[in-house]
Amino acid sequence: MVRRMEDYIDIVGAEVISSIFKKARRLYNKHICNVNATFLGGGVAEILGRLVPLMNEVGLDAEWRTIHGSPAFFDVTKKFHNAMQGSSLNLSSLKKNLYLDINEEFSSFTHLNYDCIIVHDPQPLSLIKFYKKVQPWIWRCHIDITDPNKELWSFFEKFMLRYDVIVVSSEKYKKEGVPVEQRVIHPAIDPLSLKNMELSQKDVLKYVKKAGIPTDKPVIAQVSRMDPWKDPEGVLEVYNIVREKIDCRLLYCYNLATDDPQGMEIYTKIRKKAAKLVEKGDVIFVVGNNDILVNAVQSFANVIIQKSVKEGFALTVTEALWKAKPVGAGDVGGIPTQIKDGETGFLVDPHDYKACADRVVKFLGDPEFAKQIGNNAKEYVRKNFLTTRLLSDYLDLLSDVMG
Repeated sequence: MVRRMEDYIDIVGAEVISSIFKKARRLYNKHICNVNATFLGGGVAEILGRLVPLMNEVGLDAEWRTIHGSPAFFDVTKKFHNAMQGSSLNLSSLKKNLYLDINEEFSSFTHLNYDCIIVHDPQPLSLIKFYKKVQPWIWRCHIDITDPNKELWSFFEKFMLRYDVIVVSSEKYKKEGVPVEQRVIHPAIDPLSLKNMELSQKDVLKYVKKAGIPTDKPVIAQVSRMDPWKDPEGVLEVYNIVREKIDCRLLYCYNLATDDPQGMEIYTKIRKKAAKLVEKGDVIFVVGNNDILVNAVQSFANVIIQKSVKEGFALTVTEALWKAKPVGAGDVGGIPTQIKDGETGFLVDPHDYKACADRVVKFLGDPEFAKQIGNNAKEYVRKNFLTTRLLSDYLDLLSDVMG
């Protein structure tokens, strides 16, 4: 269902909606193109799926293209993604050439005749090399680049220098020595999407039971990709500590994105490690390929954890906060932007399993405290991390780069 700007009035207020329409006046009929790696799975696809239609409604001509990558390309770019977040990498000529060849091939059959082009994340970063630059180009990096692999960064920097603006998700991601304007725009969620709209308790229970999730014990859930940076093995370790004190279940609600070939490998590893608990019914895996199911899982869970060791922003945290859930999350990347420790959730050292478990036990053992934290969290998201604010920020950015 396509949402209209007026649908958000009751959530963010008439003044916010009016200000967006006023900002858009400077951009009527400007032709904007967003390019990313996949139309399904992951936060970038979710953001664009909501942001682009709203851009069009307020008067822009906005489009969304996805690069046509092969399995080998996505295998390489997953390694690049990990290396940009600090992993080691053998940056061979073969990897670089494969990466460049796919981008060049895409450019050979895709015309980008727009007033402004926004490229998302590293996969299509080098596209700019294969076009005659006659308009502003923006690189929107959604990942944690606090400590990127130096060799890969040097390879990518040659392309970054061609861009007019680099947009990141946190102040800590700005890079000294990069002579390109850098801005911070925090990601956001759509409160009216199937994943984030308010569900009745009846519907929550309907979808939870349909997914085979028992309702007789408290539930701890992590909703995320099966990705090493989300530390699903560490989540299991935390759960093992918690269940010594409180009888509860652990629920992994995961998805597998088309540009992430590593997910199934990690899923298999975690499921094998938790085999006895899976057989007992205390650890449950649910594929989150249904937005209403994900909504129901987040709404049903007693505690949400996001024990990431690296994180660009973590929209799954935003989603849980919006549902007024107590959240314990790694004190990394963009997560501290969302969670005020002790007020809207708890931040933990992602390598300190006991500290994380203690926070979960506190939430489970004190429902009133958990409710208070959850209510604070929902209001904080309302003011700071909804798609209307994101749209407003993009309108400001586009106005500036296009004069």
